[in-house]
Amino acid sequence: MVKAVLSVVLMLVVVSSTIAKYIPKTGKRVPQTLSRGAYPSGDEQINQMFQPFRNKPLMVLFHLEDCPHSQALKKVFSENNEIQKTLDEDFIVLNLMYETTDKHLSPDGQYVPRILFVDPSMTVRADINGRYANRMYAYETGDINLLISNMQKAKKLLKGEL
Repeated sequence: MVKAVLSVVLMLVVVSSTIAKYIPKTGKRVPQTLSRGAYPSGDEQINQMFQPFRNKPLMVLFHLEDCPHSQALKKVFSENNEIQKTLDEDFIVLNLMYETTDKHLSPDGQYVPRILFVDPSMTVRADINGRYANRMYAYETGDINLLISNMQKAKKLLKGEL
């Protein structure tokens, strides 16, 4: 379990440091890193390692390189500065180009593109979803305003639950 969690965190760090086009006010992106000094061993180490991520919701984005819907959504993401800024400042983004066997990350099926919001307790937020009844976590290029609204909702829910 710990190895799986550490693998996900490492993937999050790599993805979050490379995915966003938005440049903060400092003028350059500073990649997040897990190297924050020496940690004690055991559960305390894991708790300290995850501390920087506890105040941010996780957005999991499933897509495929050869999927036209995924490519169209990727283009809209890269051109929308509001999305880029919000992702960069307020979210941890896990960008997955393969399907997972974890049923929690495919609660209503395996399709792409699929965007899930996960709170720090590692619970998929079923109350934050897209507009389709048969694909609850699907977003298309015309759904960007709904996606931005859901991102704001994920931030508000997290702050209200802390």
